[in-house]
Amino acid sequence: MGKNTICVWYDKDAEAAARFYAETFPESSVGEIHRAPGDFPSGKEGDVLIVEFTVAGIPCIGLNGGPHVKHSEAFSFQIATDNQEETDRYWNAIVGNGGEESECGWCKDKWGISWQITPRILTGALAAGGEKAKRAFDAMMTMRKIDIATIDAAQRG
Repeated sequence: MGKNTICVWYDKDAEAAARFYAETFPESSVGEIHRAPGDFPSGKEGDVLIVEFTVAGIPCIGLNGGPHVKHSEAFSFQIATDNQEETDRYWNAIVGNGGEESECGWCKDKWGISWQITPRILTGALAAGGEKAKRAFDAMMTMRKIDIATIDAAQRG
């Protein structure tokens, strides 16, 4: 485990979440699985307590800490995509596996973790500033899943 690792709290499904991420995103994998050495408030000795995993190259641990902590959009994974096919694939994997759509390229997986599926053309248009950025931003504000053709047309005017 690295010096700085993202810890994501789950009720009880850290291993299932880690396996889903590993199957869905490149440069993702499931590492060591640590079982509780004794009973704890949300589980018993021998239950999965911590799962080491990597999502798109970022080291994480999943902690099965119980139902007391709820997720919010204050934490999200942002996945940059290169084309509509990639955007659709990730979006559909998350939403189609019990997740839910949100606004402006955001969605939540079935464990309540927020994801931003963000085409690079959108971030590039916003970084350009000026009217190009404003048109791309205004187009994005009408979307759930980002439509690259619409963003491209908006930034061109």
